[in-house]
Amino acid sequence: MALKSSGSGKNLLPVSDSPRDEEEERLVKGDEKLFKGSAMTKRGAYAAVSYMFCAVLLVMFNKAALSSYKFPCANVITLFQMISSCGFLYVLRCWKLISFTASEALTNSDNATTFVPLRTVRHTIPLGGSYLFYMLVTMESVRGVNVPMYTTLRRTTVVFTMIVEYILAGQRYTSPVVGSVGLILLGAFIAGARDLSFEAHGYFVVFLSNIATAIYLATIARIGKTSGLNSFGLMWCNGIICGPVLLFWTFICGDLKRTVNFPYLLSPGFLAVLLCSCILAFFLNYCIFLNTTLNSAVTQTICGNLKDFFTIGIGWLLFGGLPFDILNVVGQFLGFLGSGLYAYFKLTGN
Repeated sequence: MALKSSGSGKNLLPVSDSPRDEEEERLVKGDEKLFKGSAMTKRGAYAAVSYMFCAVLLVMFNKAALSSYKFPCANVITLFQMISSCGFLYVLRCWKLISFTASEALTNSDNATTFVPLRTVRHTIPLGGSYLFYMLVTMESVRGVNVPMYTTLRRTTVVFTMIVEYILAGQRYTSPVVGSVGLILLGAFIAGARDLSFEAHGYFVVFLSNIATAIYLATIARIGKTSGLNSFGLMWCNGIICGPVLLFWTFICGDLKRTVNFPYLLSPGFLAVLLCSCILAFFLNYCIFLNTTLNSAVTQTICGNLKDFFTIGIGWLLFGGLPFDILNVVGQFLGFLGSGLYAYFKLTGN
């Protein structure tokens, strides 16, 4: 990743997602490809792997907060993560370690009130709206169906993402990619075969959650290319748009009051878990925006399927409680195989 210098010091973080002019020529010639014939650049591969690594760790810390400490308010954790993310971005931007746009020059005359022009913030409102819709529907979708069927139905998100990308950007996919997605779907339904109990409302909400996820990822990809913002800028705008809405929502739902009365709120162990969760959420959101803009919304969804394989394994080792079922194992293996094939076709340019 390219680093820009500012003032008297060197930056510690990449300030831009877009390559500089001299690097663009190398990208056109394929110098930055992962290997000859690859459809993914090295930066795209790093973004995908970093997303999966952060996602697995974040699930573990969230699980510890919600299950081990029995913290009752998942919305408040999301709010803390969003506030922390905006705080990190504000400090890093004030210290001129990052920028919010691809072409932004970090000068001593920068003013914190003009980090992002108001017209650009207005341009990213659909991103904030799609995130709130995605978050609200995803939380509701867990209520209506059992866990095996929830996992099965959520794996179909990749299909909805492909459809939304086709509608918004006219994106088409090759037969090998479609075949690998089909294998993922087959594995998902095998994994949930023992729990195929039809619940119309629950199924509807889960499919609505899949559509919300697809719209959110496709919106990231679209606005990331049209707003002039890099991943840090997209995160900043998303935070300042969604933060006040989420704060109001947690207040009227009584989550803030329950948080104040939580007996382990000031426990060093709980605070350490919450701090790690906020830090990981910051890096995870950055990786999501970076992976989606550098690669595609479908690649981001496939990475989500791949990280589920590792999340299940590590979660079983740390927390237990996962009964053995041969169909579930076979289904998970097929889903992992389909995700691996998609990654292979992406890397080989198919």
